[in-house]
Amino acid sequence: MAAIVEVTDLSKTYGDGFRALRGVDLRIAEGEILALLGPNGAGKTTLISALCGIVTPTGGQALVGGHDVVADYRAARCLVGLVPQEVMLDPFDRVIDALRFSRGLFGRGRDEALIARILRQLSLWDKRDARLRELSGGMRRRVLIAKALCHEPRVLFLDEPTAGVDVGLRRDMWEVVRGLRARGVTIILTTHYIEEAEAIADRIAIIDKGEILLVEETAELIRKMGRKTLRIALAAPLARLPAALAEDGLELIEEGRALLCHLPAQGAGDGLTRLVQALAQEGLALRDIETRQSRLEEIFVGLLREGAA
Repeated sequence: MAAIVEVTDLSKTYGDGFRALRGVDLRIAEGEILALLGPNGAGKTTLISALCGIVTPTGGQALVGGHDVVADYRAARCLVGLVPQEVMLDPFDRVIDALRFSRGLFGRGRDEALIARILRQLSLWDKRDARLRELSGGMRRRVLIAKALCHEPRVLFLDEPTAGVDVGLRRDMWEVVRGLRARGVTIILTTHYIEEAEAIADRIAIIDKGEILLVEETAELIRKMGRKTLRIALAAPLARLPAALAEDGLELIEEGRALLCHLPAQGAGDGLTRLVQALAQEGLALRDIETRQSRLEEIFVGLLREGAA
């Protein structure tokens, strides 16, 4: 599928010499969901801000829908919707007027049916005539999301969209995201809730110190870099672990009643077969085997540790 966002050797250095982005290369296909993960200060928000025309890059190039975000910023910006981390709204605006204004700001004609649909999707319809100052923090974040959608962007950036909000908003948010993807909208999100990224993202990009460490399909990343943890319950407890099994990386746990083993997710089946054979050679009878697949969060933490080493 063709790329709707193309980033080539993008860099950003601030006046104090801080390099927020260091030669970022990234291609994002139309209609995909990309999760951009990284620790605080990694460059996530700077990259999003550059693509949305809020921050001017100091080097490289970024295109949205074929439009350069610097040289052709008006056309590029019209294709983009942004839900920022910070809630910045006019407290005296009515909810529905805020959406109407945002749509008009992008040169889009009046469409009350679209605005009503977005308000209903985000459980804001009953609050449409309320002043923004009258809303809770969670409701104001819903308004931010609605404003980002009202001009029908082809690319939607969600910068920590569910940080500090209730479960209901998260559920509504991801339902809206899935619906947008079904209509071909490209979505780039940052989140500290890595289990959400694992559940919804087609691909994962990990950024640290202004550099992209990897970009990989979510399932493939877990398959290639994850591991399986095995808990092997023994029919009879062991006083000590046989030397041959210790060399295979097994650990004796639960006062000798079980063994713990870690296997690479890729090829774990063959590893398990060899392990069972080794246990049989030692005359050990098994009572049960439990397996657990490592999650994206563990892989993410491991990659950051490797980068810091």
